[in-house]
Amino acid sequence: MKTLTLLTLGSLFFTACQATDVSLPIEPTSITKITIPSSTTQLIQVTTKNWNTKDGELQRYEKDKKGEWIKVGKTINIVLGRNGLGWGLGLHNIPKDAKYIKKEGDGKAPAGLFRLGNAFGYQKFKINFPYAKYSRTDHCVDDSKSEFYNTIIDSKKIKKDYKSFEHMKLKSNLYQYGITVKHNPENIAQAGSCIFIHIKSKTGKGTAGCTAMKEREITTILKWLDVEKNPLLLQLPQEELQ
Repeated sequence: MKTLTLLTLGSLFFTACQATDVSLPIEPTSITKITIPSSTTQLIQVTTKNWNTKDGELQRYEKDKKGEWIKVGKTINIVLGRNGLGWGLGLHNIPKDAKYIKKEGDGKAPAGLFRLGNAFGYQKFKINFPYAKYSRTDHCVDDSKSEFYNTIIDSKKIKKDYKSFEHMKLKSNLYQYGITVKHNPENIAQAGSCIFIHIKSKTGKGTAGCTAMKEREITTILKWLDVEKNPLLLQLPQEELQ
């Protein structure tokens, strides 16, 4: 694989001040330029040591009135997909020579820049961000053959055409609080589905492709999110942030 170069965090933010949209032109070389849109003033950045590790760090950022990005809160230790990261489908271009690309069932979390969908949980939770209370009959479909692939649906209200899915209310507390990540927004078959930020298990094991942390840490993030600030998730290994 050719050396892939992305803008540093500071450069990403500088570019954001100049950006007028989220268009990301295809580069003629192996360089991938990720631009933070000017409408975004909250950013969740997740970094790992390399493509294959399940452990990483999360840091929140917010743009001040001067247009400068400021760290918010402490760094959070997180776990990702049990097999590390792979380029996902979001607000970025996948390098032509990419070695790691997210696929359905590969145990990798998506790398790149992504919109956030909605927050969710098992009970009502008042925050300044779209929030859904889910039950056992709410399913996230991971069956690529289904018309509902990569979609959360109320199974009581549709004709079931899928064999594989996740309950959005588990018997454990892992989905007691969470956020949907808009990976694969066009729901392309086999490209990966049902990606969330949620509570991690006590074992510390890697996830099937989500980003997980302690309950108190995710509730802090939920209370911080502001829908008017268009928050995004930037998730990459350190080696790609040159």
